[in-house]
Amino acid sequence: MAQMTTGHTGKGMRVMAARLFLASAYLVAQPAVFAAELAMPESVGLSSAGLAAVTQRLQRHVDEGDIAGVVAAVARDGKLVYQVALGQQDIEAKRAMQEDALFRIYSMAREITSVAALTLYDQGAFEFDDPVSKYLPEFADQRVLLDSSSTDINATRERVGEMTIAHLLTHTSGLGSRSSALYVENNVRDRAASLDAMVRKAAAVPLFQDPGTEFRYGIHATIVGKLIEVWSGQPFEEYLRDALLQPLGMDSTLFWAEGDNAERLAQLYRPDTDKALRPYAIESVPWTQRPALIEGGVGLLSSVPDFVRFSQMVLDRGRIAGSNERLLSESTAALMYANAVPAAAMPIGDSRYWLGSGWSLGGFNVVLDPSTYNYPVSEGTIWWDGSAGTRFFIDPVQGTVLVIMAQVSPSNGGGFRENFSRLVDAALIERR
Repeated sequence: MAQMTTGHTGKGMRVMAARLFLASAYLVAQPAVFAAELAMPESVGLSSAGLAAVTQRLQRHVDEGDIAGVVAAVARDGKLVYQVALGQQDIEAKRAMQEDALFRIYSMAREITSVAALTLYDQGAFEFDDPVSKYLPEFADQRVLLDSSSTDINATRERVGEMTIAHLLTHTSGLGSRSSALYVENNVRDRAASLDAMVRKAAAVPLFQDPGTEFRYGIHATIVGKLIEVWSGQPFEEYLRDALLQPLGMDSTLFWAEGDNAERLAQLYRPDTDKALRPYAIESVPWTQRPALIEGGVGLLSSVPDFVRFSQMVLDRGRIAGSNERLLSESTAALMYANAVPAAAMPIGDSRYWLGSGWSLGGFNVVLDPSTYNYPVSEGTIWWDGSAGTRFFIDPVQGTVLVIMAQVSPSNGGGFRENFSRLVDAALIERR
């Protein structure tokens, strides 16, 4: 397994340090993340004209019907230099897109959940090599499919090796995707059922392969959400609010939207056979009511300003922007940037960016080989996206945060996210 030490001598030191970090973080009632007004792009080495070209291209994506609307932002060196809202938040209601619109971020929830777990690591709540069964006994005797493509839950063998916390955080546990045939047939993931029910069902069906032997993108962060409950003694949503969302001022990151927040929820669209955008529902449980499943993997709504706040904290290695307060120790924050996938499970894919990526203990995709990407990206950038048209990048080389959100399924939207990356990169006039 890849190196996972943080330089601490044990849990005791982490507990003492974390108490100091968390106590100081809670003193910040409303962290000053960015100034209300945008900074001049040239003040941080970006071109105003170049960023105007970003807006023009995104507007074209809206005009051509690739997406109904979009919100996008760019920050560099802790200064917000670009934020736009274009198009429609709801075509049918003729509601213009707002900068604080709420979006279904799907897989971008994974990083938020994983970072919440790291705050508990700083408190000494667990070690990365701890067996998952130490905290969730349901996983103690889980078996492995004889054929990973099979759905025959009786054709199994004994598992080789323990599933660890590190395996969960790096998608190498042997668990699979919520949309896999095995999980669909056995109703493993159901937003109308509780987190406890999902954990039981995930443990009751076989693993796809032995832990640590293969990268398989899946339901891991949702299981981490349950572990957070065990480690913290709080419901997952309460710990997330207290330890991460409130200190960062992320009051638009929610598991569901009700009341006035429901009016901020951008409509999700899908291209019809005539390429016209039609309202579309991925989930049977609407996002305007509390789901039974509080889901750390794909269950959050958020806004671009909120995700910029989160991303800036990550770029600043655990420090809350605009203050000297911390959510993570520097050594633990460094884990978000280091590939921790076991050597036996590398590479994590065989094509495109998967071939040139790793995965960190912070739950982020890590760029290892930029040449495998079809848009500019720095080696060491951490990023991910969501299946309804959202994406973010945290680039420690260029000192930038990029966040873009729309609501379209499938999420390609004519390549609007890739064009955003290309044109922001082209707007850099001081490259590092």
